[in-house]
Amino acid sequence: MKIAAIDIGSNSVRLLMWADGKTLYKKMKTTRLGEGLNFSPRLSENACERTAQAVADFVNAAREEGAEHICAFATAAVRSSVNPSLFTDKVREKCGLEVDVIDGAKEAEIGLAGAFGDSDGGIIDVGGASTEVIVRSGGEIIYSKSVNIGTVRILDAAGRNEAAIACFVNKKTEEYGGETFPQVNFCAVGGTASRLAAIKHGIKQYDSGVTEGTALSAEEVRALSKGLINASVEDIRANTICGASADLIGGGAYLMYAVMKKFGISSVTVSEHDNLEGYIYLKQREIAGE
Repeated sequence: MKIAAIDIGSNSVRLLMWADGKTLYKKMKTTRLGEGLNFSPRLSENACERTAQAVADFVNAAREEGAEHICAFATAAVRSSVNPSLFTDKVREKCGLEVDVIDGAKEAEIGLAGAFGDSDGGIIDVGGASTEVIVRSGGEIIYSKSVNIGTVRILDAAGRNEAAIACFVNKKTEEYGGETFPQVNFCAVGGTASRLAAIKHGIKQYDSGVTEGTALSAEEVRALSKGLINASVEDIRANTICGASADLIGGGAYLMYAVMKKFGISSVTVSEHDNLEGYIYLKQREIAGE
């Protein structure tokens, strides 16, 4: 059975094609649905239009490839807006697909399922408008928190100024509370983690075979953030994997470092199995009645 899943994030739209328990491939389009949300709670007409068109393009491609099931879920940009129907109606009109708008707890859960299945562990998922941290121990969720901070919100609020980014991020990460998990095996999922892994390996084209399993220490992530914040956007585009996200990656790296520091995490492992795989994993279990 071939399944297509579409992740509608605050910065990008991603397609996963899945068949016989395997990821066939992923594709991504950067649309910045969440731009401006740090200043206004309303999704913009232009951002909704270009993002809905990207979703429709992926739906049409999945249908042409014979996908038997196509599902789409939207995260922080849509759920935190006061006009989510502006976007979901556009998607319905363009391709007939109903978008599942998931809450922060569900977003954390599917990220954990993608990286760990049913096993114990923790994840950090730095997104465009929210960042999730979730920990499972002894088969039980012992911590889960989604905070409305991400790469697009950082750019809106602080630009690419190092001091302003640190001030904004450090204040927002206080919302995670005071718990620490230094002994937990943590994975980092999402675009920021993948890009940092690619930068560490010096590759300019995405290759999950290279980035999967990359270890990133807190010190490495901090050094990467400093270098990326202080480099020009043009240099980042020319010398790294970051294209449309060149202006976001420095702030995203600092956010990942701040979250690691907050929870006492010395190192994370980059997982290319993320909320797309997790969404399908949990959907299949729901269908089976588990």
